[in-house]
Amino acid sequence: MATIEDFKKLELKIAEIKEVTEHPNADRLYVITLDLGDKTKQVVAGIRAAYTKEDLVGKQVIVVDNLEPAILRGVESQGMILAATDEEGVVVVSPGRKMKLGSIVK
Repeated sequence: MATIEDFKKLELKIAEIKEVTEHPNADRLYVITLDLGDKTKQVVAGIRAAYTKEDLVGKQVIVVDNLEPAILRGVESQGMILAATDEEGVVVVSPGRKMKLGSIVK
């Protein structure tokens, strides 16, 4: 079981999706460029079946900013976009209104 201290270690921030490309080595993955206000990050996300590139560009999402980078099918991912899944598919988690990029989610 995770403690509140474990949760506090995560840096959740508001980011805007700036660019989306198909992953060169995986049919289910996108390579996404995020703007966090003071920096940009690249993440790899398994949301290709749920969203077109056009649906994602300009969308604000919540990202785990301090996740250790990982190589996914040969492409570096520098964070993780939060998403929920149910029997109808995948939905990225977004703020209820436009937020300042880099805002802390708590």
